[in-house]
Formats: sequence, structure tokens, C-alpha cells
Amino acid sequence: QVQLVESGGGLVQSGGSLRLSCATSQDTLDYYAIGWFRQAPGKEREGVSSISSHGDGYPYYAESVKGRFTISRDNAKKVVFLEMTKLKPEDTAVYYCAAGRFSLRTEHYSYWGQGTQVTVAS
Repeated sequence: QVQLVESGGGLVQSGGSLRLSCATSQDTLDYYAIGWFRQAPGKEREGVSSISSHGDGYPYYAESVKGRFTISRDNAKKVVFLEMTKLKPEDTAVYYCAAGRFSLRTEHYSYWGQGTQVTVAS
């Protein structure tokens, strides 16, 4: 059974930073890419970043976050991180991690966490 548990969301001022965590199992990290997605009120869920399975993983970013967000994985802790810097009010959303194919498309992911709220105040 694939389980994903996000944490690390909160309220931050514009320009600030947050680090999100996605805790899972070693099997999940071995077999699936882990993606981060977000959904703002009234908007569709969109892909933010993904990291491929095995080893340190290969990162992939949406253009809107490239240069500001960094995805990484700690295999010993079985956690995937999303380090978010230079946050903007438009980054405000519920952030989800998911397990599936290496892409930023929601339909490529079969397993989802419960989400964590990120609010960026202007």
C-alpha cells in the first residue's frame, strides 16, 4: 500500500521560504517518481515539480517555480522535500505530493497525500 504524508505548510510573508516534506516508504521511492502539485481555490491542480525514482533522482520543474523551488529526496529518511524560496502570493495553494510516472501531469499519478496548506501573505 502506498502512503504519502505531507507536512511543512504554513503562513509566510512574500519573499520568504518554506520546506515541505513528503514521507513515504522505501518501496514507493524505488518504484515511483514523486511529484509535488498544488491547487489554489477555484483553479485546477497543477504540477510543480517531480523527482524520478532510484538514487538521488532527477528533478523536473514547472516554469513558474524554476529557480525558486528545489526538489530533493533523502532515501535514508524516506522523505522527498520541496524547498520553496522567494515565495509569492500566487504560490498560495494546497500542496500535494503524489507517486506515479515521472511527469507534471496529474493523470500520471495514482497515489496522493492529503495535502498541506501554503499561504503567502503580500
